[in-house]
Amino acid sequence: MKPTILRDRATTPDGEPLTLHERDGEFTIRVGAVELMSSRQHHSEERLAELACDGLRTRSGATVLIGGLGMGFTLRTALGHVGPEAVVVVVELMPAVIRWNRSPDYGLGADALADPRVELVEGDVGNVLRRSHRRFDAVILDVDNGAGGLCMAANDRLYDATGLAAAKAALKPGGCLAVWSASDDQAFAERLRRAGFGVEVERARVSAGGGGWATLFLGRLASR
Repeated sequence: MKPTILRDRATTPDGEPLTLHERDGEFTIRVGAVELMSSRQHHSEERLAELACDGLRTRSGATVLIGGLGMGFTLRTALGHVGPEAVVVVVELMPAVIRWNRSPDYGLGADALADPRVELVEGDVGNVLRRSHRRFDAVILDVDNGAGGLCMAANDRLYDATGLAAAKAALKPGGCLAVWSASDDQAFAERLRRAGFGVEVERARVSAGGGGWATLFLGRLASR
């Protein structure tokens, strides 16, 4: 059995270690001892992007916001579901995650980031949402492990009533807010409804070959 190799480390804003590991060509990112993401398990992230971007391929000038670069799987899938004139804005809080994706040594998201439709922002996706008004056709949030903070406690604010109001204001009529969660969260679904979204919930395998489940929350706005 090949050993797990620590490739790089950083520190989250809350002081937790953020580490990149490789084992036999598979990469994982961990916060402390908790595995945050893996290059082997990304089916649910891809499914989230598919659902959020449904119908955008033929929409002229579609604009999508992705909170959380991860390993580039959500971004790559979103790019495959929008047209050539679309804009996909990716916001990533951790500079190390951007560096790891850009590195040719790891084969993660460098190809997706090089797409001319991509705008990469290093910072807090909550700030981007608060500065935007009816800008996005879809907002995809894959930040931490769902409707709560792991890398940064302040990420909780994305998922409370104020954060959902900001996301709603940033969406165009008919827009979609898509949220990845490691577990079911009925309280969050109810907050979505109270914020004025039509709510759909789908369970998705984290890996196409099986494994555990993630919960995908879709909040859709009326067209008018």
